[in-house]
Amino acid sequence: MNGKDLLKRLENRKKAGVYIAFFMFLIVMATTTLSITPSGTTVYVSGDGRGNFNCDGTDDQVEINKALAYIAEHPEFTTVHLKGPNTYVISDSILIGSNTVLEGDSTAVIKLEDRANWPAIKPLITQINSSGEQNITVKGFEMDGNHDGNTDKKKGDGYYNLIHLINSTNIQVHDMYMHDSHGDGLKVENSSNIQFYDNKVYKLGHDGFYGIQSQYVEAWNNTITCRTNSGLRVWDCNHVKFHDNTIDSFYHWSAGGPGIQIQKSSGIMDDIEVYNNTIHDTYGPGIWLLAYGNYPVEEAQNVHIHHNTFYSTGTNPGIDWVGGIVTSGFNNTLIENNVFDGTYHTAIALMYPTGYSTDLSPEGTGYTTIVRNNIITNTERRKSESSGTGYGVVNYLPETHSFLLENNCFYKNVAGDYRNAVSTSDIYVNPLFADQKENDYHLRSAGGRWNGKMWVKDIRSSQCIDAGHPSSDYSNEPEDNGQKINIGRYGNTEEASKSGVMPGYVAWWNQIFSPEWRIFRIFLRVFLLFCFKIQI
Repeated sequence: MNGKDLLKRLENRKKAGVYIAFFMFLIVMATTTLSITPSGTTVYVSGDGRGNFNCDGTDDQVEINKALAYIAEHPEFTTVHLKGPNTYVISDSILIGSNTVLEGDSTAVIKLEDRANWPAIKPLITQINSSGEQNITVKGFEMDGNHDGNTDKKKGDGYYNLIHLINSTNIQVHDMYMHDSHGDGLKVENSSNIQFYDNKVYKLGHDGFYGIQSQYVEAWNNTITCRTNSGLRVWDCNHVKFHDNTIDSFYHWSAGGPGIQIQKSSGIMDDIEVYNNTIHDTYGPGIWLLAYGNYPVEEAQNVHIHHNTFYSTGTNPGIDWVGGIVTSGFNNTLIENNVFDGTYHTAIALMYPTGYSTDLSPEGTGYTTIVRNNIITNTERRKSESSGTGYGVVNYLPETHSFLLENNCFYKNVAGDYRNAVSTSDIYVNPLFADQKENDYHLRSAGGRWNGKMWVKDIRSSQCIDAGHPSSDYSNEPEDNGQKINIGRYGNTEEASKSGVMPGYVAWWNQIFSPEWRIFRIFLRVFLLFCFKIQI
């Protein structure tokens, strides 16, 4: 090989190396471009370098807000997705705009930094434009308010609300885990069409959901443990539905208010419905319904509270306004087909708290509360100033408020059934719940009772079956329904216990194996063992 050939070969190798290097550069650039360019309609945020925007665990709101800004600038994209498992630590608010979904894996966590020192009313998530947004959805991930890392701030003073939206429409917050904050879970003001559902809310510093001067509000299928204030609360809101929620309280000296709070001071509230909720072991009352000040009676009326279960509500030893439902200032309130079991102080009280900086008394008169088809049993004395408490229903405001009591069942209330109230149609019998210790409030029935999986028949039938108000609808009850509504939680539902009589041989066979015949079975075993050497 001569020198010219060697030089030419080296030159060719050098050119090939340049081409290969340039080709590799193009591959890297293409890969990088693809990794930061969103695909489909979703922009991804990650903590492991695999997102379109990537966080490092410090000031993570910067990258999240860049992703949300990208959505706002490119309307063909709709969704920012937080990838997990990762904790996104934020030192400033996350800002969301209209027509945007902020979602995440269940293992993605937005967490407030330690010692954040934010001013009051500054939330973790809020809207970009303070004048209002529309079509906002937040779903699927966890929000940690980092209460223990920010103990310099007081709970309930407006600090570190998790989500706060104002002047907005079409809001959905669902499938979230929201916990350990100083303030509210979702707070909305002057907004409409709000849906809060399928969330787990635990130990917040104020309300789980708090609506103010808003319309068309619905909250359902939430599991809420209160720490300081209410699980669900509306103030001067209308067209509200709270249903199918489970609410209790964290039991601690710092724990607070009711399971559900419905409050009116200036707005019209005449379309409120609360139903199918289970409210138990709350520090305050199960439901607190209050209107105060000077207003036409038509502005606070027609609240419908039905088919709820209350047990062991009102455990707070420091206040007197506890019980199942505490109400004042609303007219034509209908409370029907609920179960109250072991509520402290009373099942239902007409009263308002005194001694507060705000006068909570209504200035009008003639407020009527209709109590119909409810079961009220085992009411306990309240823990604060217990003397004279423990009645089924109590009217502390007889000059301005009254009860209309119709076809309720009262049983074993420690102080009696009524105080400043009367009825001519109530009954006073053991309601015969399926399993009171396990909070199964279906009524025992020889005709058939739903046990959660199938229909079973009991030895005895509850006298609450077919004992409800004659005008109440019973059309949702299964046959045989006796053409009359049952008293209690399952009246006029597909799980209502049936009318009818058990066949004699079935009743006899079940009777032998019932708890009441335990002694008979003992003698039968002894007889068969000693006389016939048969062991059973």
